[in-house]
Amino acid sequence: MTITRTTPVLDDDPFDTSVLTAPYAFHRRLRRTGPVVLLPRYGVYAMGRYADVRAALTDEETFVSGRGAGLTDFAREKPWRPPSLLLETDPPDHTVFRTVMNRVIAPRTVRALRAAFEPEAERLAGELVARGRFDAVTDLAEVYPLRVFPDAVGLPQEGREHLLAYGALAFNAFGPHNSLLAAALATAAPAQEWVAAHCAREALAPEGWGADIWAAADRGEITTEQAPLLVRSLLSAGVDTTVYGLGNTLYALARHPEQWAALHADPRLARFAFDEALRWESPVQTFFRTTSRDTMVGDEPVPGGSKVLLFLGSANRDSRHWGDSAETFDIRRSAGGHVAFGMGVHQCVGQPIARLEAELVLGALARRVSRLELDGPPVPKLNNTLKGWASVPIRVTP
Repeated sequence: MTITRTTPVLDDDPFDTSVLTAPYAFHRRLRRTGPVVLLPRYGVYAMGRYADVRAALTDEETFVSGRGAGLTDFAREKPWRPPSLLLETDPPDHTVFRTVMNRVIAPRTVRALRAAFEPEAERLAGELVARGRFDAVTDLAEVYPLRVFPDAVGLPQEGREHLLAYGALAFNAFGPHNSLLAAALATAAPAQEWVAAHCAREALAPEGWGADIWAAADRGEITTEQAPLLVRSLLSAGVDTTVYGLGNTLYALARHPEQWAALHADPRLARFAFDEALRWESPVQTFFRTTSRDTMVGDEPVPGGSKVLLFLGSANRDSRHWGDSAETFDIRRSAGGHVAFGMGVHQCVGQPIARLEAELVLGALARRVSRLELDGPPVPKLNNTLKGWASVPIRVTP
């Protein structure tokens, strides 16, 4: 394409530990610099403004996923594992897989889970409040999803902890080959083996989402080679994002006691508190796309075949869309339209499950706890794609 002007350049490394720990100053600089900028360190373009990020997410013909949702371009480099059929394919193939998953995780199916998920949320909340002090991550966010989500898939009790290690590897692998990815690869072999084994039909319960995916293969909607890959996509994306989302929500509420007071006064706000936390501190901070053709972002040209890094976390704090209070955490805000779950044909298929889990466990806490506050300094958990916490010490007043 004919380039008539120079795209603005930022020399920042978005995968540096300082940025991964506290990205918001970089996000402000990114949005201020232009609708699209060049990151020469990785030879990629980047967008951080809400309108441009949303437009790219919903233009799947120009900003394709089939060449990888990470830094690796599948047209030039072999991926570390077979591509995700949900995240890393394009229509019309993606449409087939998404149709199967939409049927598996249908609204009525999610509604039916409430009866099984709610008692576990009430039980865990009761145990933690009785203790008075607990860790929002290791005692709640990493515990509750692993109690309920694998049951819905049809996984056995033993070995569920491998889902956390596998998810950490999968999301680190969307970034560069840095120390975070090396560390994840060094420890993830048992998790990879466990997940691969439990995508097979015989490893899954006769009832559950895993069995439903295999039933779609029996009907000829997908192949028997594709069925375990769809189960794998469900396992790799269905736990970590919810874990990070719950941890981030409790961190935000502990940081803002007036917001916890509002939630305690009306526990029905739990679902809105979760959505606002997803916007304010998005678990999934970034995803890549690749341009299928020459295109324009604002007045800036982006050549075809370019990797483009979409900063979802930046878009979710863009004052151009959210107004002057964009960086304020407010559970009464109408946060609908945030891009924390993506947007367009690749929007997270499991988001109703995450929202149900959050509504139940946050509501159970809100009914029991009049005051929730930090009980020590939170410890960040670094990941090339996800933002969250390894530890958030919490003190509660029943």
